[in-house]
Amino acid sequence: MNLPNTISAARIVAAPLVAALPFIPSVGIRAFAFVLYLVTAISDHYDGKFARERGLITDLGKILDPLADKLLLVGTFIPMFLLQGAPEDALLGRLPAFTERSAYAFTTWGVEAIWFPWWVLVVILGREAFMTWFRSYAQARGVVIAAQRLGKWKAGFQYTWMGASYFWFACKLLFDEQQWRGAVAMAVAQGIGLIGGVTMVVATLLTLWSLGDYLSRHGDVFGRPRVR
Repeated sequence: MNLPNTISAARIVAAPLVAALPFIPSVGIRAFAFVLYLVTAISDHYDGKFARERGLITDLGKILDPLADKLLLVGTFIPMFLLQGAPEDALLGRLPAFTERSAYAFTTWGVEAIWFPWWVLVVILGREAFMTWFRSYAQARGVVIAAQRLGKWKAGFQYTWMGASYFWFACKLLFDEQQWRGAVAMAVAQGIGLIGGVTMVVATLLTLWSLGDYLSRHGDVFGRPRVR
């Protein structure tokens, strides 16, 4: 197995840890989860880059790379929603309760709590599921749907939002355990909240915009016959 495929496989192995570690109420473990998330997210850029630059694109890599992307996305957004969804959220209310559920909403200047709404989760994950199916559908009709710049911007804002959430999980627990309520702690909390809140909104808008862009560019595949 070549280097890009090894990186993709490592990302697949890391995804369950990225999903599970935020639920452990330990500052050290959550700090490790944040670092692991960063390494996993950054390596997403390099496995594809190495494969293209070194001529190492393989059929296995075409399976492993998108699988690693989807597992990281789902594995990250699940703890984010459970820890940052509003207590009265309709979807969250149907899921098992645990001690810290809804305890990690972002907070920033002028906004006491920025929650992660259920419909944003549906938009993000629904778009990814649809695009996975749409690419497969188009490919079966002889059309390869390449990544667009808008989609890359969407991914960038998503990754920043996810990173802000994971950093906040560790920081807020530290602040609570040490009972830090001073100006510095508040400024850090509000800074993280501003980054997380803004990138959540922008990522959601870009998710919808990029989906519309893909459909406008490639919607004609729905009228094409399947390639035999």
